[in-house]
Amino acid sequence: MNIDIISIAKKERSTYDPLYKELEKMISRFAKINDIELFSKEITKAHNIGVEASKAAYTKAFEAYDNKGYVVSLHPDGKLIDSFEFSKLIDGKMSIQFYIGGAYGLEDKFLQKSDKVISLGKITMSHKIAKAVLLEQIYRGFSILSNHPYHK
Repeated sequence: MNIDIISIAKKERSTYDPLYKELEKMISRFAKINDIELFSKEITKAHNIGVEASKAAYTKAFEAYDNKGYVVSLHPDGKLIDSFEFSKLIDGKMSIQFYIGGAYGLEDKFLQKSDKVISLGKITMSHKIAKAVLLEQIYRGFSILSNHPYHK
């Protein structure tokens, strides 16, 4: 299985990188993770214009990755699911794409094209932390599917 995590984020070294690597290593028994961070001059310009321009710039940046698998968008207004529902979300898929929007979220038209829109919770968290939570839930989901005791 291939899993793409596509996010609007500046490519920079982070204190979270060792955690990402450890989680990706744990997941590697089940799937290959591709971590794709996108940030362009157009996004920077759009941030100076406003919310709607920013969301449109995120959608445009994501276009190159559209329709390459089952699409799951992370959004604060998405469906709250538990780890067992999450495991069902990844079960039996050959390719999944998780999208994490920028500071202003995602456009409605992008969300409507998604196969599923989920929320990681009602709290606000940085994109770096959201990615760590997502990776942990991916591993937990595979653990549930394989009846591994990690999830207990």
